[in-house]
Amino acid sequence: MIVRAAVVPYPPLLVPELVVADVPEVSEVRRACVAAVRSLAASSRRWIAVAPGFGEVAGDAAGSFRGFGVDVRVRLNENTEGDFDPELPLPILIAAWLREQAGAQVVSVQLVSPSATGAECRALGARLAEGENSPVGLLVLGDGSPRHGERAPLRPDPRAPDFDNEVHTAFENADTEALLGLDEGLAADLGVPGRAAWQVLAGTGSGWRCVTSELMVPFGVGYHVAVWDRGHLWDRVVS
Repeated sequence: MIVRAAVVPYPPLLVPELVVADVPEVSEVRRACVAAVRSLAASSRRWIAVAPGFGEVAGDAAGSFRGFGVDVRVRLNENTEGDFDPELPLPILIAAWLREQAGAQVVSVQLVSPSATGAECRALGARLAEGENSPVGLLVLGDGSPRHGERAPLRPDPRAPDFDNEVHTAFENADTEALLGLDEGLAADLGVPGRAAWQVLAGTGSGWRCVTSELMVPFGVGYHVAVWDRGHLWDRVVS
């Protein structure tokens, strides 16, 4: 049973060793993400990570942020010493780094194509929810639009603020139908890699409540951090 979910972005700036200076905007995003995954670990030390990507990732995968400037090594499973994969994608590296920050035991990875339809994402979320009999946490990795204002890394788009505000409202209200109803074409236009992963979360079913939700836009990129909980279901499981 998926008892709690944490939604986080996956910029390399989360890792302190990769940031030259102590930038308040960066520290705020890192603080929020670490707090979210520690909350996730409080419910379960075994996680499923949903992230944009293709193919499969081994459960004992390990990697390094060497490609981002510093050889910070991370593992998906605290009990394995797998060979370090120099090609491990950034979302998986961040998932492994967050596992270590939270003290979780293991993260299994489910990659979802950024172009997956809402219906496909709903179906994947339902399969993940139905496939778990013991308590598990869901780590959802996805960035918002990188087209906010003049600091944006991509050409600014005036539609970006409204889109990310819509996503933020959906997280704040634990509104799964609002997430599933996000405009796929608009998300693609705005360069939103997190849309599919968020919709997988929405596909895990109803009964969620929002514990916390934040939207930060440092350097022109929308970063969503949220925690959803199914505390009433968990209470029934353990009682």
